[in-house]
Amino acid sequence: MSPSAALANPVFSAYVGIMVGVLIGAGAILAVLQFIFRIELGNVWKTYYSWLWMAPLVAAAIFAGRGPFIVGVTALAVLSFKEFALASGLDCDRWMIVTVSAGIVAVGVAAWIGNWLIFAALAPVALILVLPILQNRVRGAVQRMSLGMIAFLYLGWMFGHLGFLANTANAYGYLCYLILATEVNDVAAFICGKMFGRHPLRSEISPRKTWEGALGALAVSMVLPWMLQFSFPFFGPGQLLLTGLIVGIGGPLGDLSLSVIKRDLGTKDWGAAIPGHGGILDRIDSLIFVAPLFMQMAGYYYPGG
Repeated sequence: MSPSAALANPVFSAYVGIMVGVLIGAGAILAVLQFIFRIELGNVWKTYYSWLWMAPLVAAAIFAGRGPFIVGVTALAVLSFKEFALASGLDCDRWMIVTVSAGIVAVGVAAWIGNWLIFAALAPVALILVLPILQNRVRGAVQRMSLGMIAFLYLGWMFGHLGFLANTANAYGYLCYLILATEVNDVAAFICGKMFGRHPLRSEISPRKTWEGALGALAVSMVLPWMLQFSFPFFGPGQLLLTGLIVGIGGPLGDLSLSVIKRDLGTKDWGAAIPGHGGILDRIDSLIFVAPLFMQMAGYYYPGG
């Protein structure tokens, strides 16, 4: 991955075209709904305006090359952990903050080197477990260790797989597809839920999510790999099917997993960094399960892909 490689890569160029087309088309649809049909859209415009800078920013990170993309993924993980720590109260333990942040950076370094994933995962886990001993602190130790482990597992190890995908031969196809597909899954769940939603998916965890929305999004995610097969032309029917399932099920799982923690903490959003979306962690949570599951699936079938 490099700027010159991106310019010469037809997959990356195709996704840039898709991104521009979707942003223009979405803006036109919203304008028609509000100004012609007089439908009040509320915060939908805020969400759309945020996508006007987020989508080009993601495209620019991929265009910049392997190193800048891995740095960007690591920075997002660290910023998301900051939101997690503030919401959970973990920010009161400075050394746990340093330990988890260093673990997230270690995964980023491992992705940069292209190896050492297991070591980068195990070393921070061991440090988190022995930290209360080094601090000679007992009160609240189990809670701090648990929160630290959850944060590192989700944001360091699992989300960090996105950086390792930048090392693959088909990095543009994998990354562009996963990022687009997870967002399409989120949008499809929202639209299907608004139109057909009747039965809560998990009422205590995310009251607004419905079975109808989840199944509609899953259906869209199952079709998408065939529609965008140019992203991975060497995938067979089995791998396309698994790709659809990984995004269609893994995306909601990531969202719901973080929602469990949010509801237990009594907070609605992880932050307010992105208007219409909440915090950074609210935006990347759908990739937490998708990135490692897809990487392991693709690596199993196509070790050099």
